[in-house]
Amino acid sequence: MYRLITSDLDETLLRKDGSISEANVSAIKEAAGAGVKFVPNTGRSFLTIQPLLQTLGLFQQPDEYVISYNGGVVVENQNNRVIVSNAMPHDEAEKVFGIMREFDDIDIHVYTLDHLYIYHLRADDQAYLKTRGVAYDEFNAPTLAAFKNDQIMKIIGMHPQRHVQDRLYQAVMTRFNDQINCTYSSGQYMEVNHLGVDKGKAVLDLGQQLGISADEIIAIGDNDNDLSMLRVAGMPVAVANGIDSVKQVAKYVTDHDYERGVADAIKHFID
Repeated sequence: MYRLITSDLDETLLRKDGSISEANVSAIKEAAGAGVKFVPNTGRSFLTIQPLLQTLGLFQQPDEYVISYNGGVVVENQNNRVIVSNAMPHDEAEKVFGIMREFDDIDIHVYTLDHLYIYHLRADDQAYLKTRGVAYDEFNAPTLAAFKNDQIMKIIGMHPQRHVQDRLYQAVMTRFNDQINCTYSSGQYMEVNHLGVDKGKAVLDLGQQLGISADEIIAIGDNDNDLSMLRVAGMPVAVANGIDSVKQVAKYVTDHDYERGVADAIKHFID
């Protein structure tokens, strides 16, 4: 029996405009009514998805959770209580930022625990973030000294072309001798977390706290940064619009994309 469903948000649960279908909402509520936990597992900040939690009936609920920043933070929804935090060491974040600044054509997102700061914001990224309702501040300082007293959860570089993302990935991994975690998301981001921080480890850690084993977890995703949770879950699921590497890991591929793929999975395994 499955007791916990963890799902990516963008392009998995949510449409490209950031909205969610009624089919997905209804299925999640039905699963919750059957005693199955639904845990969003996202690269985003937990603060930016509060409206979604309201829609799903999970807002400010005790013993309900969100995994945020690709596993960097686990939060209990009631009072947004942080129960796990895996920030980047400041010197590591500074080094990543410096490497990314060598690429003139990308913008850089610096995520602290409670805010997003963007260096050299691109117009196309600005348009994308608007569809997601993401709040941020721009900055142009050449270092991260202003954030020395903040927890930096992750840093990402944005460019719409995959070959630029690949160059950035290789640059960061090479300079860190592979001792850092780099993934891709949304077809435009190359994301960096501290080594060992990922969606999969976070959901296993949460499951352990709740007395839920890996075999009792369904993980649903579409992109590279979802692979870690699909690899550890008892039932890894790819939505129909998922990339090939995600579908190869999945034991089940939904008939539909983000429009109702999560609902497909819930109907198949929970109903």
